[in-house]
Amino acid sequence: MKIGYDAKRAFYNNTGLGNYSRWLIKSIASIDPANALYLYTPKAKANSRLNFIGDYPNIHTVMPKSKWFTSFWRSKGIVKDLLRDDIELYHGLSHELPSGIEKTGIRSVVTVHDLIFMRYPKQFGPVNYRIYLAKVKHACKVADKIIAISQKTKDDLVELLGINPEKIEVIYQGCDLAFAVEQTTEQKSAVKQKYNLPDTFILSVGTIEERKNLLLLAKALNSVNNSIPVVVVGKQTKYTEEVKAYLAANNLTNRVIFLKDVTFAELPAVYQLATVFVYPSRYEGFGIPVLESLNSGVPVIAATGSCLEEAGGPDSMYVNPDDDKDLAAKINRVLADDELRQTMITNGRAYAANFTDDKLSLQLLQLYQNILNHA
Repeated sequence: MKIGYDAKRAFYNNTGLGNYSRWLIKSIASIDPANALYLYTPKAKANSRLNFIGDYPNIHTVMPKSKWFTSFWRSKGIVKDLLRDDIELYHGLSHELPSGIEKTGIRSVVTVHDLIFMRYPKQFGPVNYRIYLAKVKHACKVADKIIAISQKTKDDLVELLGINPEKIEVIYQGCDLAFAVEQTTEQKSAVKQKYNLPDTFILSVGTIEERKNLLLLAKALNSVNNSIPVVVVGKQTKYTEEVKAYLAANNLTNRVIFLKDVTFAELPAVYQLATVFVYPSRYEGFGIPVLESLNSGVPVIAATGSCLEEAGGPDSMYVNPDDDKDLAAKINRVLADDELRQTMITNGRAYAANFTDDKLSLQLLQLYQNILNHA
């Protein structure tokens, strides 16, 4: 197959959509070298996380001839390049497909990660809301198949956009293999020393924004035993000031450590040094940090209300995203009960095995083949 990808996020983004794009591209390139993969990007920005491209001669990077009007090229002009390159199937990796692809005979699939902008429109503003809605509606209309990265996202597509559920395939995403690899004592010691990490700590990873709900964990600290600190890894936004104001008002400032500029290479060690991982987000498309935690051997406590039970499995713990007392109680249970903690670690790793690259890439490849076979 000749497969084209909207690879902008793979080159430009170092979190969420970028991680998904890189993971999927590498997985498909690995599973069958007979397939030719074309990565269409407005610019091949330097990104060390794409170094793997050099290991795969079946991956080709394609950019527009002109450096001007790249947004137009990505949204429409790219179609001419897809035809020129004889692309058989085009995969929009982040909610959108180019205008006019439906008239070319090129088959298409789009991945929809979430409909957060529809659930929390005030956090996006009216202009962005209209842009995102138009893009996802168009993509879902013209695509031959839609990939939802969780059952929750599929349910939202049906409920909020009226998509026929038969058009939607749930294919989960995996996480980087680095999290399942035990870091050496030297690696963990170096990271612990660099960031002055305590021996025991609660870990939170993710952009510090209102939806991620870090304030719930801050409130829970009032009832968490033994003055256990929280280590937070994530990009700070205006919401961070709200969290810090609460900490200051409740004499909890010294209980929370905000880390800056943690590299991706250091992140597995940070996870593996943690005692428990807390992810109180109100809404996620999947919740990849939960899966990173399970692979790292860290017990997970997450919030109900979206898809985190899908990511965390039956042996993680879950709380109402407004119940700080219950969150504190569950943290205290995990901290106090070594047997429970070990059971959560063992069963969590077993559950994470459902999301291995080989299983998920086979599902993706089968979907591609089914689309082309029914052309």
